[in-house]
Amino acid sequence: MVRAMTGRAPVLSWLFAATIAMGLCWYQILNLLPWASSQGFDLNRILLVNSVLPRAAVALLAGAALGLSGALLQQVLRNPIADPSTLGISAGAQFAMTAATLFAPAWMETTRDTVALGGGLAVVALLLALTWKRGLEPITVVLAGMVISLIAMASSATLILANGEYMMSLLIWGSGSLTQQGWDHAQAIALTLSIGLAAAFLLIRPLAILGLDDASARGLGVNLIFLRLLSLTVAVWLATTVTAEIGVIGFVGLAAPALARLCGARTPRDILLTAPLVGATILWLTDGLVQLAAGGSAEMVPTGAATALLGGPLLLTLLPRLRLAAHMSSFTPPSPARRIRRPLLPLLAILILVLGLIALALLVGRGPDGWNLATGGLLQDLLPFRAPRIAAAAAAGAMLAAAGMILQRMTGNPLASPEVLGISAGAGVGLAVVLFTMPAPTMSARLIGAATGVLVALTVLLWVAGRQAKNAERLLLGGLAVGAFCSALVNAVMITGDVRAFQLLAWISGSTGQVTWTEAAMALVAAFILLSFLPLTTRWLEILTLGPDQARAVGLPLHVSRMTLILFAAGLTAAASLMVGPLSFVGLVAPHMARLLGFSRVHLQLTAAILIGAGLITGADWLSRIVTFPYQLPLGLFASLIGGPYLIWLLRRNR
Repeated sequence: MVRAMTGRAPVLSWLFAATIAMGLCWYQILNLLPWASSQGFDLNRILLVNSVLPRAAVALLAGAALGLSGALLQQVLRNPIADPSTLGISAGAQFAMTAATLFAPAWMETTRDTVALGGGLAVVALLLALTWKRGLEPITVVLAGMVISLIAMASSATLILANGEYMMSLLIWGSGSLTQQGWDHAQAIALTLSIGLAAAFLLIRPLAILGLDDASARGLGVNLIFLRLLSLTVAVWLATTVTAEIGVIGFVGLAAPALARLCGARTPRDILLTAPLVGATILWLTDGLVQLAAGGSAEMVPTGAATALLGGPLLLTLLPRLRLAAHMSSFTPPSPARRIRRPLLPLLAILILVLGLIALALLVGRGPDGWNLATGGLLQDLLPFRAPRIAAAAAAGAMLAAAGMILQRMTGNPLASPEVLGISAGAGVGLAVVLFTMPAPTMSARLIGAATGVLVALTVLLWVAGRQAKNAERLLLGGLAVGAFCSALVNAVMITGDVRAFQLLAWISGSTGQVTWTEAAMALVAAFILLSFLPLTTRWLEILTLGPDQARAVGLPLHVSRMTLILFAAGLTAAASLMVGPLSFVGLVAPHMARLLGFSRVHLQLTAAILIGAGLITGADWLSRIVTFPYQLPLGLFASLIGGPYLIWLLRRNR
């Protein structure tokens, strides 16, 4: 009897949730009833028929479509954390529509769904190309997908930022607003969902076989390539249709199948039947709560942003359930690089190269008359504009490289960095709190807020890492979960349309165009103070690489050393992120480049990484200024377009 009640509890919980969602919907309806007449102009009747009822229908249909899409993706890829958000499908669709709005607006008028589908399919094609030889390993697929998602979102933000208020409405819409003015969106999603359900149930038996390993599936005569491509196409079509009609709705596709399993669904048939119902309930309930919180006024947070807030905690909750035993670890220690016998000369060469890049960025540029070399009076005129951003960029690059070096050594994970682990996004949460709680925040207040956000995010992440110490992959996924949650918080604040939202949008893209000497001086001072103490920690970094047991055996104060390094990493990341945003990937690239050049000892690798980081960001800042002259690309985006592909390349190399 107890077991029966326990098995019914999840089902009863979802019936209760559906009842609450229905009650919230009826609350909206009763506010507009009774209408005066079915004839003539009646505002209440118009709102009910063309806004409230279509909105409820869209919430139900979109939630069901995303639930089905997530169930298909998880079954095809044998990956319990696959969904349109974690694989970058929604972000790819949004980027395609953002680009089409700017460069081919006629397509958005006539073939919006096709544009979104093309963006989603392009992401899936890239994912398959990167991970097919690895047997679609779950961790590699999700990490590659989320990196592609980060790059796509940064690219979309840059296009929106470059076009000002004209594109700000697209950002708000793209965050998943369910506000309706008719039944067009509901009809489009309903058509796609009907076809998707029919296709999914025709594929039930092949999908059950696909749950086996590839050799067994082939032995039963299943065409794996055709089946996977067909199922992926259906899943992508469902997800991109929702994105095209109402914007990005995050993590419903992840939550619905997982919660369906908790309700007792085990077979593919049960999951494909239950996941759409659970997804519809989640989105309907969330939308009802959003409308209730708005209290009849304009919504401050679209429903899509509200659902995204659930994604990070949910991914952290599901992380211990992810089974990796059947797959080899995605990350093995890097192969030993050649050692440099006389490291001072190579370090001097790197320093000269960095100084050359700084001089190049300061003196060489493009103007209305083409390329020019700034000297004399022209240099004096340009110096107040170029010098502060170059100084800030070099300081930020050095700090990010040092933070990446600390994280890689402390966690023993060659893919750890402030950007990959999501702690840079924590700086955005702290920055948003300062911007929206203080009337005129100073640079010092912004730095303190960003450092606090980074420290909280890093503490949560390392707590997760402590629970999952034997799995470097889980640490990275935990970092991506923390980053997703922090990014959702920033987006929820940013889409309010407030003037301060543009400051956050500029921060996300990593723009240095408005850096003044005051900000540059603070970045240089922060870099000098934090970096000058790092040589004292090199022994700790050498020993921590050996693991906690060996560290205790040689008498290292493990707790003190880790907390000190965490504080250093937080301060370095916060100060750097204020200058170049959260997506430069220099913290990942610079330590690897130093190691590949032959700097194996910690103090030498740290010095080389700091110099390389400063040079990379300085060079990226110069290129972002001249590549699209007279327009300027945000520095963070330009650097991420280099660092993001490098991360994917590392994943593919089985490092």
